Amino acid sequence: MTKVAALAEKYNHHPRWENEWSVVQIWLITHDEDSNITDKDREMAKAIDDILAGEAIPSEVTDVLEKQERVKLFADGGSRGNPGPSASGYAILDMNDKVLLEQGVYLGITTNNQAEYTALKLGLEAARKMGVREVEVYMDSMLVVNQMKGIFKIKNRDLWAVHDAIQQMLPQFRKVTFDHVPREFNKLADAAVNRAMDTELGIRPSQHPSPDQA
Repeated sequence: MTKVAALAEKYNHHPRWENEWSVVQIWLITHDEDSNITDKDREMAKAIDDILAGEAIPSEVTDVLEKQERVKLFADGGSRGNPGPSASGYAILDMNDKVLLEQGVYLGITTNNQAEYTALKLGLEAARKMGVREVEVYMDSMLVVNQMKGIFKIKNRDLWAVHDAIQQMLPQFRKVTFDHVPREFNKLADAAVNRAMDTELGIRPSQHPSPDQA
């Protein structure tokens, strides 16, 4: 998934996908062409097939996947309805603010807080696969940041499982810090959230409502 995400950035063509356990499903259509299949989709599909076949990956893609010692992770989640159609998004940047990886994932019907936590989990999983040792996490969810810091208690049982999964992941890094940022400083992750929901719901970017935010 990390390699396909890098391909999506290279081709500027972001598919809809779902990941459950060891199964990844990918859908490719071109929204600018009335959601039809075009040569852009076929080229992207061929590149994905090449990854699965173990063939050489373009250097501009492998450059993205090079191991990073330290990164910034911006994570966000949104729900249109809360609960309602939801998505998680994250962006991983190097310490010079170069974007290494951006990804949005549609989640189905869930809540805003669940989407926020899932975004953090997905972002940390991607950072771990990239060999990152230190992560600076930035989120506009005061709730998630303070719960991860141990300042707020987790009263919502629906968040226990994903919170525990993240806690179990943290020792795999040398250091992970959590900081709250205003929403206007979390635009990359927010845009990934909206792209994922727009793709799933068939909404053009100019038409979508703003997701509810914590």
